[in-house]
Amino acid sequence: MSMSEIAPDIDICQYRGVSKSALTLTPVETVACCSPLVREPLPSEQAERVAPLFKALADPVRLRLVSIVAGSEGGEACVCDLNDAFDLSQPTISHHLKVLHEAGLLDRTKRGVWVYYAVRREVLADLAALVGGA
Repeated sequence: MSMSEIAPDIDICQYRGVSKSALTLTPVETVACCSPLVREPLPSEQAERVAPLFKALADPVRLRLVSIVAGSEGGEACVCDLNDAFDLSQPTISHHLKVLHEAGLLDRTKRGVWVYYAVRREVLADLAALVGGA
């Protein structure tokens, strides 16, 4: 068997089980490894991956939700308490919380019938470092 016959088999075996999604960083992973904007330009690929985090925070209700959860006792808040802070329906609040959770900004845990949310402080710190250059 020649080297040219072996090489294709090695490549196939080496990459067969690796999906493209396994090689793609999430927005949270991307922002954690970005250099601050004030030090060097953000490559367009990284900007595309980080933008969903800022997009999730760009809504006034979601920004306020993050603030309320972060400032809550123990660093977490029950969805039942968050509903009282807004003049919005419970499904609307749940939608905003879902967006924040799916973006990677909030963790959630279910306890009985209630869902508790906690801010992922490391993600906010990474965003702050990206924007502020810390």
